[in-house]
Amino acid sequence: MIEPNMSKTEYNSRIYPLFQVKDKNLFEKVSQYLRPKPEDKILEIGCGRGFLTKEMQKIAPGTIGIDINIKAIESGVAKNLKVIDATNMGFPADFFDKIYSCHTIEHIKEISKFFKEIEKVLKPGGRALLVYPFEIIRGTGAINASLLMFGDIIHCRKIHLHKFSPKKIQKIIRGTKLRHIKSHFSLLLTPQYFTLLEKI
Repeated sequence: MIEPNMSKTEYNSRIYPLFQVKDKNLFEKVSQYLRPKPEDKILEIGCGRGFLTKEMQKIAPGTIGIDINIKAIESGVAKNLKVIDATNMGFPADFFDKIYSCHTIEHIKEISKFFKEIEKVLKPGGRALLVYPFEIIRGTGAINASLLMFGDIIHCRKIHLHKFSPKKIQKIIRGTKLRHIKSHFSLLLTPQYFTLLEKI
């Protein structure tokens, strides 16, 4: 049984990697936004077992995937997967050409630190793609996860710590070197937003 008061996030659990499945449609969508090139240094934040990372490495072999879930990384399906906290990544400044993160930011408590790290490690002119759930009420998108991990739905709001929208993200990045390029609402598998940012 998982302890309700786990450190960092419930997604440190052994059960979370069970959610990780190959999603060809999502990868195609990410590729459309980022247009990866073989020479690109690309970072996936919240890679889980690395299914998307593996597909991205077929185009850009230097792609790195990071996640705080040790079990997910241990059972990874790609190379260059690392256990790293997205709010303290430790990469050099201006290191990555492109960054993407799918359904991760809603789980990060210190979201301002997350965006500061993106601002730091992304090269000027580099782009970051964020994919996150559309929720009318925070936590509704985590019902299945709550049922699987806890056997109830009352932990939904402990799993999804934030309810994001493109406007909220634009407000958060105000005063940083990140600028909003575009956002798109999609019903691909689940109601979600795609938000593309660029470092100036």
